[in-house]
Amino acid sequence: LADSLLALFPTAFESPAYQQRKSSIDREFAQRYNQAISVVERKAQEFGIAMFRDGDNITFTPLQEGKPLEESGFAQLPDEERTTFHKHVQDLEDFLAQVLAELPQWKRESLERLRQLNRETVRDAIEPLLHALEEKYADTPEVLAYLTAVRADLFRVVSEQLVSERDAEPRDDYAKRTQLIDQYQPRLLVAHEAGSGAPMVYEPYPCYANLFGRVEYVNDQGALITHYRLISSGALHRANGGYLVVEAEKLLAEPETWSALKRALQTRSIKIETPAPGETGNGLMTLTPQEIPLDIKLILVGPREVYYLLQELDEEFGELFRVLADFDDTIPRNDATLRQFAQLVKAHSEAEGCRPLTAAAMAMLAEYSSRLAEHQQQLSARMSEVFQRVGEAELLRSQQGDAAIDDSHLRQALHAKEQRTGRISRQVLEDMLDGAILIATEGQAIGQINGITVLAIGDTSFGMPARITATVYPGSRGVVDIEREAELGQAIHSKGVMILAGYLGSRYTQRFPLAISANIALEQSYGYVDGDSAALAELCALISALTRLPLKQSYAVTGSINQQGEVQAVGGINEKIEGFFHLCQARGLSGRQGVIIPKANQRNLMLKEEVIDAVAQNRFAIYAVGRVDEALELLTGQAAGARDTASGQFPADSVNGMAVARLEAIARMAKKKHGAVEGRSERLG
Repeated sequence: LADSLLALFPTAFESPAYQQRKSSIDREFAQRYNQAISVVERKAQEFGIAMFRDGDNITFTPLQEGKPLEESGFAQLPDEERTTFHKHVQDLEDFLAQVLAELPQWKRESLERLRQLNRETVRDAIEPLLHALEEKYADTPEVLAYLTAVRADLFRVVSEQLVSERDAEPRDDYAKRTQLIDQYQPRLLVAHEAGSGAPMVYEPYPCYANLFGRVEYVNDQGALITHYRLISSGALHRANGGYLVVEAEKLLAEPETWSALKRALQTRSIKIETPAPGETGNGLMTLTPQEIPLDIKLILVGPREVYYLLQELDEEFGELFRVLADFDDTIPRNDATLRQFAQLVKAHSEAEGCRPLTAAAMAMLAEYSSRLAEHQQQLSARMSEVFQRVGEAELLRSQQGDAAIDDSHLRQALHAKEQRTGRISRQVLEDMLDGAILIATEGQAIGQINGITVLAIGDTSFGMPARITATVYPGSRGVVDIEREAELGQAIHSKGVMILAGYLGSRYTQRFPLAISANIALEQSYGYVDGDSAALAELCALISALTRLPLKQSYAVTGSINQQGEVQAVGGINEKIEGFFHLCQARGLSGRQGVIIPKANQRNLMLKEEVIDAVAQNRFAIYAVGRVDEALELLTGQAAGARDTASGQFPADSVNGMAVARLEAIARMAKKKHGAVEGRSERLG
């Protein structure tokens, strides 16, 4: 349309037909004006006065013998004649004003006829252009209404911008075209293809402007200006009538955005504005676009903690977001889900331009996913981790020139990731091998045992053996958690030690009071300690210190316990086993080393191939126990002993029997000492 208008104008006003009609209007005005002037001129001749016209100026001069009198001659006239001349000139000027009184009306009529001619010319020129557009958009009432408004406004625009050249410097066609586009080209905020269905939009950066749109500015000779074509849409506009997906944590991190989004959902309208008054700065021109009705389904994605936090702190949250979809972190592993897993990996690989994966590679990916889920019968929902390994394997494949991604490429990719992220774990292992961190993997010791901790750094975690020691002596302090006393033990770890003390009392001191002081420490630990996975190891170390029975240092122990002596499952079981295995492997596998884990963790075992191979070759062992007594028997090589149903006593040579005997002896010592103190007090009294 802009190009057509530039081609038509001002050419349409230069056509012979237009010029002829325009000249006719001009002649009619000139004739009326000349007729009026002629009347004045005849009357001036009656007075012997000549009238001269110089453009719009009219002057009068006296005649003498039919000729205009010069100024020098006029000065020589008698005073009476000069006075008469001035009187006649005054009368003529009054008559001229009377005759030309209707001149403004004549000009208005002439200009109106010229405007009408211009309107007709513009209308005749643009009508074919607009008619073609109206036929094209006949089914869109909004476009027809816009074209009607354009038709009404085009006369002014053509007259002022395309025809009139009153500017100091006439503008070229490019400037005119740009102005026409800025004036009339619609600003299309959102477009959806027919039949594409409801829009589904994901906004990765949900700041205020990206959600609600913005009014942009351009620099025009040092001044920031804007117009309607600089209005930009936001994600709410693009998703209107469909679905918008936003990450909750990113949304809440943006100032003013959460409250504005709630307001939009409540009012069901989108308003493009600055987040707060005055943000556009002083003196800046701005726009206030019309509010747009909002019909949208907003989907917030984020961790459960954010959902529960919003539900607790924001009263409006429950009204606006009524449907909760709580997705699990894992997926059941069966034939159907394995097929879906393989299809998803295949689709992603094809989309990323990767080569196909062999069956062995796909099987290894499934094992890797189960390892991420820490469950033999589940797959992890963290597919991004799987996709990253596929991408790394594809790079290795391309470097080696193979036709497909095989398990060997995945194995190399996993090893490379361990190398990239395993600096700290390697440093810890070197410190253990050098003796800086004291961990024994052979021999026996009293009151000493190998526990296993898990360190998580960034997106990687690894198991690290830790020495746990216990000491026992007569006293009344009970079981003391040194970590807690040093304010390094966190709540769950302290709870585990309290449960340990409860088990000790209920198991061994039914016939006498528990009169000991015992200290438990996680040696060479200089940071905060949390979790109860060391409770089984701490209890075994405590019983060893109590009975003076040595524990095998070739074992590492993990597991929590309850007051009934049952061993409970813990997290990070694979990292813990592998952490102790790597230490034993570095020192040399003897076949006597192993790890004692809770029986409930058997389903969580997704170990690396090197550990599985070592276990299969009887070079390393993994023992799953369900009760404390089973762990004691493995660690001491001596029967734990079961309580006799008739006497309620443990066998004297069993671990439990020896523990009861030692505790009873300590209780008698305490009672004897207490009695001696009381007797001394009586004598002193």
